[in-house]
Amino acid sequence: MAASPRMVVLRALNLGDLLVIVPALRALRRAFPDHEITLATHGWLAPLVEPIGAVDRLEPTQGLSPLPGPPRADVVVNLHGVAAESNPVLDALRPSRRIGHAAPGWPGPPWRPGGHERHRWCDLLVAHGIPAEPDDLLLHPPSVAPPVPGATVVHVGAGYGAKQWPVERFAAVAAQLHREGHDVVLTGSAKERPRALAVAAAAGLPSGAVLAGETGLGELTALIASARLLVSGDTGAGHLASAYRTPSVVLFGPAPIEEWGPPEREPHRALTVAELRRGDPFAAEPDPALLGVGVPDVLAAVTDVLAARPMRS
Repeated sequence: MAASPRMVVLRALNLGDLLVIVPALRALRRAFPDHEITLATHGWLAPLVEPIGAVDRLEPTQGLSPLPGPPRADVVVNLHGVAAESNPVLDALRPSRRIGHAAPGWPGPPWRPGGHERHRWCDLLVAHGIPAEPDDLLLHPPSVAPPVPGATVVHVGAGYGAKQWPVERFAAVAAQLHREGHDVVLTGSAKERPRALAVAAAAGLPSGAVLAGETGLGELTALIASARLLVSGDTGAGHLASAYRTPSVVLFGPAPIEEWGPPEREPHRALTVAELRRGDPFAAEPDPALLGVGVPDVLAAVTDVLAARPMRS
């Protein structure tokens, strides 16, 4: 029996970066039903393969390193980023067809800055004759149980200081939500556990409310999928809330809401003070656009999203 033709899709970035290409991955699945679709990305994202429902296998890779899998692919798709840096990784697979932005040896539309990331990659596929729907972003239910069903999740972490809202502000929000009867839990990576413990102490929450460093991606996904509410900085946790229609309040600093924000029609609020934006996502200090968002702003947004979406039973 002949092997299925092979497609390799490159997106070797982080959680939020993966979730914004879900509509594009679904479009590729519909357009190439007979292909084995391999997603080349970070290995720790493997728990999302099943909920995405459009990928046959994940090929663990780091950044733009040479891909470790089979040396050939029939079709390659660059959903990673700037072509000059990432195309050579896929060219090494000697494909028959290349899908990406215009570059030497690559037909396609020119790269254009700006616009929402979901639309960017769907527009790319449309330009290659592949219908794609940017709103097809919802994930299938997680296969694992949430560690705390129906919790209010306050995700205190962020990859860089530019996206870190101050500890004392997270604590003030968490304390008020706890007073209002929310079952508040604090999440983040293992590296961010001290920050989460500091928020818990300042908010008067028990250390048992701190799940930072104790949940893998599968458990975090299930936690947010079942949550009553998410309050988060601009991180992958916010994109998970969008993917499960979990009411969310997401705080933005260096990244524009119009490029990375949640769907406007869903029970989400994205907060920033855009005119203060410095725009350096790798800065050590919080972006002024993020610091412009105060505790009352977040609590008012929480009231709005919960009023727009009845509490889950």
